[in-house]
Amino acid sequence: MEVNQYLEMFIEESKEHLQACSEHLLELEKNPDDLAIVGEIFRSAHTLKGMSATMGYEDLADLTHKMENVLDAIRNEKIHVSPEILDVVFESVDHLEEMVMDIANGGDGKRDVSSTVAQLKRIESGEEAVTEVVATTIDTPSVASVLEYDSFEQTVITQSAEQGFNAFEISVRLREDCLLKAARVFMVFEILEKDGDVIKSSPTVEKLEDEQFDQQFYVAFVTKESAEDMQKKLMKVSEVDEVIVANINQEKFSEKEYEAHKEVAATATLEEVATPAPTPVPAKSATPVKAEKSHAPVGNKTIRVNIERLDILMNLFEELVIDRGRLQSIATEVNHGELNETVERMSRVMGDLQTIILTMRMVPVETVFNRFPKMIRQLSRDLNKKINLDIIGAETELDRTVIDEIGDPLVHLIRNSVDHGIENPTARRAKGKPEEGTVVLRAYHSGNYVFIEIEDDGAGINRDKVLAKAISKGIVTQEQSFSMSDKQINELILASGFSTADVISDVSGRGVGLDVVKTTIESLGGNISIESTQDVGSIFSIQLPLTLSIISVMLVEIEKEIYAIPLSSIIETSIIRSSDIMNAHNQKVIDFRGKVVPLVFLEEIFEVPRKELQDDEFHSVVIVRKGEKLAGLVVDSFIGQQEIVLKSLGNYLTNIFAISGATILGNGKVALIVDCNALIK
Repeated sequence: MEVNQYLEMFIEESKEHLQACSEHLLELEKNPDDLAIVGEIFRSAHTLKGMSATMGYEDLADLTHKMENVLDAIRNEKIHVSPEILDVVFESVDHLEEMVMDIANGGDGKRDVSSTVAQLKRIESGEEAVTEVVATTIDTPSVASVLEYDSFEQTVITQSAEQGFNAFEISVRLREDCLLKAARVFMVFEILEKDGDVIKSSPTVEKLEDEQFDQQFYVAFVTKESAEDMQKKLMKVSEVDEVIVANINQEKFSEKEYEAHKEVAATATLEEVATPAPTPVPAKSATPVKAEKSHAPVGNKTIRVNIERLDILMNLFEELVIDRGRLQSIATEVNHGELNETVERMSRVMGDLQTIILTMRMVPVETVFNRFPKMIRQLSRDLNKKINLDIIGAETELDRTVIDEIGDPLVHLIRNSVDHGIENPTARRAKGKPEEGTVVLRAYHSGNYVFIEIEDDGAGINRDKVLAKAISKGIVTQEQSFSMSDKQINELILASGFSTADVISDVSGRGVGLDVVKTTIESLGGNISIESTQDVGSIFSIQLPLTLSIISVMLVEIEKEIYAIPLSSIIETSIIRSSDIMNAHNQKVIDFRGKVVPLVFLEEIFEVPRKELQDDEFHSVVIVRKGEKLAGLVVDSFIGQQEIVLKSLGNYLTNIFAISGATILGNGKVALIVDCNALIK
C-alpha cells in the first residue's frame, strides 16, 4: 500500500493528537478523579497508534500502545492517577512528539525509549512508578524488563541459555560527582567484553560515548561467570556507585499481546489517517453517537491547505498589487472618465481580495501558546517553584510567517520570567506574597499590530544591579547612567551579552541575555519594551505587524531616487530650517518637541550622487523611532503614502546596510525600503 501521499496529513494530525494529549493531561493533573478526561486522552492515543501502525512507524505505535494500556487501566479504575504516573505519561508524550518531529524532518521516528516503556509496563502491572533502580541486592527483579529485545536478540539470549551461558541485565550507576563518565563506561565495557558478550545497552553505545545519559545505564550480557562475580568485578571500577545484576526474564519473550494489536492496526484502512475530524471516536467508546454527529458540519466546512499554496497565491496577488499601482498611474496621466471609474472599482475589489488572502494566512497564536503550560509545569519542578500560567487572548491571529518566527523568543522570555522573575516560595512568603507565582501570557490586536505581553508578579528588575553590570561591561558610562530613566535602565538587559544571572543555567539562556530575542523581533518589523517595578513584577511587551508581505510606507525622494520608509516606524514628518540644525558631539541634531533628535542624511548613507550641490534653507525630515529612541531622516521631498509589496533583494544582495528590501512602483521603477532600526543607534 502506498502511504507516502498521506505522510503530510499523518504528521499534522499526529501533532494535533499529541497537543490534545498534553492539554488533557494538564487538566487531569488538576482533576485526577475525572475519568472523562482520561477517556479523551485514551481516544487521542488510540487514534495515533492506529495511524502510526498503518504508516509503518512501529516504534511510535509501540510506545503509544504501552501508554494506551496505562490509560485504559486508569479508565477502568484498575489503577489510580498519581503524580508519579502522570510524570511517566508526560515523558511518553514528549518522546512521541520528538518521534513525530524526526519523521517530519525526514527521519524514521526511532528513539531509545526502553526506560519509559519499562516504567509504563510497571505501572500497567500495578507496580509503583519509579524513576531509577534503588535496590541493592544482586538477585533483585527491579532491573528486569528495562531493556526491550528484538527477535534476533531474543534468539541469541535463548540459545546462549540452552548452551549453559548465564544471561544478565546489569544496571550500573556512576557517582553523582563523576567527571569522566565516558571513561568509566569504557572501563565497564572492557571488563564485560573479557568475560562474555554484550547483547544490548541502554542508552546506545554512541550515546554512552558522548555522555548523553545521567548517571545510570543498562547492559544485556551473556557470560559463563556468576552474577556475584560480575558484580564484584564491576564495582572495582573507580567512581561506580552501584552495580545490580539480575537474570533476564525470558518468559516475556513469549508474549504475543502486542503482536496481535499490530496485526489489527496494520489491517486498518487509511480512512482513519485521512479523516477530516481531528479525533474519531472508536466503536467501543462510551461517548454518545450524537456528540460525534454534532461536530460533523464543522468538519465539512474546513479543509487543509498546504502553506506553500497560500504562499503562491500571495505572490500572485502581490503581482496584482504592482499592476494596480501601474494602472492607477496610467489612469492619472490619461485622465479618462471610464478608465478612472474602472480602475477605482478594481482597486476596491482588490482591497477586499487582499483582506481575504491575508485572513487565510492568519493563524491563532494559540498554536504557539499551547506548548507553554507543559513547559511551565516542568520548570516549576526543576526550579522548585510554584507557578501558575494564565493565557489570555490565545484566539488572536497573526500571519503564519510571523507565527513561525515568534515561538523561540517567547520561550526565552517565559523561561527568563520563571528563572529570574518568580521567587521561590520561601522568598515570596517573606515578601508577603502568595507562595504561587503567576505568569500571564496575553495577546491582543491594536490597529495593524498584535501585542504579546509576558507579565509576572516576581522580583522585578534590580535597577542598581543592572546599572552596575552595564557599566562594568562598558554598555553605558557612569555619566550616562545619571540621566537614564527607569525604562531605559530596564531595557539595558536587552543589550548584547548582558546577563545578571549569578549562576549560568539551562533554564534562561545560559547567560546569553535577551539580545537574541530583541534581534529576532526587530527582524520581523516589531519592537520590545519592558516595564518593571522591583518586588512587584515585570511586563515584557512585544509589538508585531499583522503581516510582513504588504506594508504601508511613505515614499520619499533623494535627487532622482525614490525610497520607502515603513509607516510603522514614522512618528511624523516635518520641514525644518537649516538654522535650526545644531551640532552636539560631532553629530547634527535638532530640538524636536523638547527632545534632542539626531539627524541622519540619507544622501550620505546611501551615497546618492548629486548633479549640483544644494544649499536649501529648508529640509524635509521624517521623524522615526526605534523603541524610545528617535532620529530624523533628512530627504529632498515627500511623495506620499502608499501600500507596497515587500520583496527581498535575493541571495546576492544580503546584508545591505539600512535596506530591508525593495518594491516595484506603479511607474515600473524600483524603490528601496529603508530599515530604520539600522539607522538608529
